[in-house]
Amino acid sequence: MAINMTKGQSVSLTKSGGGTLTSVNLVLGWEGLTKKGFFGSKKVSVDLDASCLVFDGNRQLVDQVWFQQLQSRDGSIQHTGDDRAGGAGETIRVDLAALPATAQSLVFTVNSFLGQAFTQIETASVQLFDATTNTALAGYTLAGSGDHTALVMAKVTRSGAGWAMTAIGTPARGRTFHEILPAVTPAL
Repeated sequence: MAINMTKGQSVSLTKSGGGTLTSVNLVLGWEGLTKKGFFGSKKVSVDLDASCLVFDGNRQLVDQVWFQQLQSRDGSIQHTGDDRAGGAGETIRVDLAALPATAQSLVFTVNSFLGQAFTQIETASVQLFDATTNTALAGYTLAGSGDHTALVMAKVTRSGAGWAMTAIGTPARGRTFHEILPAVTPAL
């Protein structure tokens, strides 16, 4: 059963039957706000983008995966591509076993490339799945609408021989991960 996380909460990532995870899928899903008008209601179209930033033990950014770079240099992280409506969501696949030993933290961010504020979003959430069994491990609802255009969603860090996930939820402003890096650093 998946753990519904709250901001700041950390959970150890293990397989449902015990053991170490070898690969995970992080899925970002969202739905635009429903606006009522003279001729009925209509969903606002919002384009959010998920990114995965890889940091070493010295908190240095060593790689990134986002809609303009769909695969990490070593191939251990893959982005399924840009979803401009949120229906299917955006998925980032991480082969934890193939990550180089220098990769200590993976930080997942979300931003609106078009600069739309989160006030235009009805719901948004991130789910982490065991990619081998497609079992949900943890989920986090991206709470709080506001005039921010990005969020530092979560991080996955090495924890002994395994991995742990922490829900972050820090609002930021920026259209790409490059612009929100100052908000990422405190989460490391």
